[in-house]
Amino acid sequence: MTAPRTVLAVDGGNSKTDVALVREDGTVLATARGPAFLPQNAGAAAAVEVIGRTVRRALAGDAATPPYADHVAAYLAGADLPVEEEVLRAELLTRGYAADVAVGNDTFALLRAGSSTGWGVAVVCGAGINAVGVSPAGRIARFPALGRVSGDWGGGQHLGEEAFWHAVRAEDGRGPATVLTEVVRACFGTATVEEAVIGLHVGDLPADRLHALVPPLLAAAADGDAVAGSLVERQAEEIALLGVVAMRRLGLLAAPCEVVLGGGVLTARHPLLTSLIERRYAERAPLARLVIADVPPIVGAALLGLDRLGAPPEAYARVRAHFLREDGGREDGNSQPSAASASGSFSITGER
Repeated sequence: MTAPRTVLAVDGGNSKTDVALVREDGTVLATARGPAFLPQNAGAAAAVEVIGRTVRRALAGDAATPPYADHVAAYLAGADLPVEEEVLRAELLTRGYAADVAVGNDTFALLRAGSSTGWGVAVVCGAGINAVGVSPAGRIARFPALGRVSGDWGGGQHLGEEAFWHAVRAEDGRGPATVLTEVVRACFGTATVEEAVIGLHVGDLPADRLHALVPPLLAAAADGDAVAGSLVERQAEEIALLGVVAMRRLGLLAAPCEVVLGGGVLTARHPLLTSLIERRYAERAPLARLVIADVPPIVGAALLGLDRLGAPPEAYARVRAHFLREDGGREDGNSQPSAASASGSFSITGER
């Protein structure tokens, strides 16, 4: 009797790496979470080793040896260009984790996790920002997502940097007054913003703390601070631009299309940012249906792997049910409305 085939699903992000070993019938055999997947900083080999260590933890120890599965479905931050996907795929093949390996950007996993059809648009706004679109025929629209040099604006890290920039200028008189000066002082535990600047410059304060400025930035904007409000308006604009441009490239504006939103900045569902995003999509893509996936992106990686194996329909439901239980969500896997339509058939759905 032939043994059931398995998928090693990987969601490699800027803050963590999730892995799941999934049987082709959808049974989740093992899961684990490891540190960030950062090939740009650490190199492809070191980044892939993070996957290896995390898989060994999932399989209960270093005694586990490859191959770990029949297929690896790895959807990774840092795989922003086709050439980067190929480098990472080659590294995974060299390690022998599976004989068959697919590598893509993590936005593809987000789309697969949140879309009810398998196609549409996904926009992620976490530490960084990116988007991808897939048409019903399989055509793809994507962006380089290499930061400011490739035209990007936004994401949690960038918002933190912008908040810090405005706080510096408000304190020394080069910019308008803003409560962001107090936000920065409180976040970094300094008496002045200038003290925080020096601490960052000499390495006494961690640069990754800039990301912690996002929640108080959003709160300041909601309370009416003009500078904070301008940053949140700009972030909403970028999230709308990415999705609408992807839809336009693929000819998806004239019919209903799901736009899956993901990443910590968006899944936090801050009322002001959410309403600004809703308004822009309602104006420019009134047939769009905004969705926040009710399962994490690792589910999308697993589903893409099951696609590769030609798994039966019940396998997909079984994977979703497993992660909905883990997240304390609903086992039916359905999304429920959370905000009213601004116009037409526009709505934002999903519960996370």
